[in-house]
Amino acid sequence: MRIRAASACSRRGKALLVVVLTALVNSGCVVGPDYQKPDIALPLHWASAGKTASSRPPELSKWWRRLNDQTLDMLIEEAVAGNLDVAGSRARIREARASYRQNVGALFPSADGSASATRNRSAASATGAAETYSQYRSGFDASWEIDLFGGKRRAVEAARYGMDAAEEELRATLLSLIGDVASNYVEARGYQARIALARRTATSQRETVALTRTRLEAGAASAVDVANSSGQASNTEANIPTLEAAYAQAVHRLSVLTGRPPASLADRMKKSAPIPGPKLPIPTGIPADILLTRPDVRLAERQYAQATAKIGQAEAERYPGISLTGNIATTGLNLGDLGRSSSISWSFGPSLSVPIFNAGQLAAAADVARAQRDQYFVAWRASVLTALEDVENATVSLSLERVRNGRLATSVRHYRDGASLARTLYQSGSTSFLELLEAERSLYSAEDALIQSRVSIATDYIALNKALGGGWDGYVDSTKPEILDANQGPRLAGSVRN
Repeated sequence: MRIRAASACSRRGKALLVVVLTALVNSGCVVGPDYQKPDIALPLHWASAGKTASSRPPELSKWWRRLNDQTLDMLIEEAVAGNLDVAGSRARIREARASYRQNVGALFPSADGSASATRNRSAASATGAAETYSQYRSGFDASWEIDLFGGKRRAVEAARYGMDAAEEELRATLLSLIGDVASNYVEARGYQARIALARRTATSQRETVALTRTRLEAGAASAVDVANSSGQASNTEANIPTLEAAYAQAVHRLSVLTGRPPASLADRMKKSAPIPGPKLPIPTGIPADILLTRPDVRLAERQYAQATAKIGQAEAERYPGISLTGNIATTGLNLGDLGRSSSISWSFGPSLSVPIFNAGQLAAAADVARAQRDQYFVAWRASVLTALEDVENATVSLSLERVRNGRLATSVRHYRDGASLARTLYQSGSTSFLELLEAERSLYSAEDALIQSRVSIATDYIALNKALGGGWDGYVDSTKPEILDANQGPRLAGSVRN
């Protein structure tokens, strides 16, 4: 009877211990500040909105396709698939997701099993001979660190924000990559057009040299005219190697962006194609849109959230910790005895650790976490202002470049008519060679500037879409592991704000 009573008392004691520990867990709190999304005052409209902008929501999905260039579309798809920076960002996402799962696992108990088999020989003694025997042992160990003050839950929260930040980093990488591919492609086509123009102009100028020599032989021109015409043709031809080098560099950069060796796209890009021209105007929406569309702004906000959660981690280290540990082991001289005629030992109980003196290290660690949180908040505000600046600059550049392009086109028409008339008059002897020379030089400069302006319009269009944050959608794997909220696990009754 005494044995049964003692056994019942022991069971009641264990049950009471479980109830007390459960109550401790459920009455625990999560220390540190709860994250709240930051707020910032933004203008209602873009200051530079004009002919190239509208308040309609921006059309950012696959914006480069509105350049109507199939080669560019294919290069962007290949770059997204093969770029090394993108591959690195995807690996960081996998790392962040694994880190999240790791922190979630720390919320739950851990258990380990063990087994051993040894052959032993006891030393001979005065009363008996040495004895050789086998010993088998198996055991089970379990432990659980109770998240009484929410440090582990804050770690899960920080890991979740870190996972979001890794995905935003991939989006930012994709945004930059697509913009770089488009910009380098446009520049390459622009250099091709400028090279072709330089060659055509040099051919025309060589014809002028031949005409001048003929007039020199007829006594209607001077050797100075021949020298000047030859010098102008040579000067135009001298521009060609510089343009060819710049073209090669653009193609090399395109190849590397797609994850290939530098010369891989040389044959593919060899055939000239028109400079892509965007369909304008394009909608730019309102400034508040960038908070949702710009990956760098979204990344900065997630990093700020992660830094906020880490304050709770640091604060929790300043409070006591409670752990539950237990083990059971069985030992036998024969393997078959482990389940029958074996000796069994076990232990179970809580342990408490209390930080008593650490010379202010834990408090300093919490202060460090707060300072880092404040730095990320400043970085977020800076990213918002930078985004606003990028959109305003790109809008102004695109708008004014269109005006410049129209005037350059008019200029080219007039210079072309002037050069044609000057040649006709020079052949008839009605004007001097210097007038023809100046007309040809002005026409070449105007036509080259017009080509560069077309490149600038396409480049500004690309820059505006990058500034608005478009192009990454559809390329990020949206599948995530099941998200466990930071407050899941042991239920909490309150939180400490700081």
